Amino acid sequence: MTRVEVDRDLCASTGGCEAILPEVFEIGVDGPRVILQPEPPQRLMPDVERAVAACPTRALRLAN
Repeated sequence: MTRVEVDRDLCASTGGCEAILPEVFEIGVDGPRVILQPEPPQRLMPDVERAVAACPTRALRLAN
């Protein structure tokens, strides 16, 4: 299964990923991203990939 990971040092909390897929991504109270579903269901993967690609600081990545 594909796992979504975030590099908190790179995350600028711009909110693009949350805007694309709020059921997987959320801004945490401390600023950097919180991943609500680190292993999202396959049906969400096209949007997950779009959210990862939209990250301006490349803080998000997919790992197998």
